[in-house]
Amino acid sequence: MTKPTQAVQPTPPPQPPIILTPQVAINPDTPTKILWHIAKHIPELRRWVIANPAADAKLLEYIAQQGGPDVRYSFDILFAAYDYCQR
Repeated sequence: MTKPTQAVQPTPPPQPPIILTPQVAINPDTPTKILWHIAKHIPELRRWVIANPAADAKLLEYIAQQGGPDVRYSFDILFAAYDYCQR
């Protein structure tokens, strides 16, 4: 007597790779690991990470030290917003 065979369920396809955009860099739900990848490898998106409320002090310090397009200006805006909220 043969055993009934179980139907093999196909595995779902893998997730597509994340396309790193300003929206990903600014999204507070973006994992910290991804934010660090952006900070280390994609200088043109660093300014957007600065605006991410989930970016911690260590990440912001790294970005400040590395610089990049509009990084200084983005920090100026961030600090002005902090000053405004302190009034």
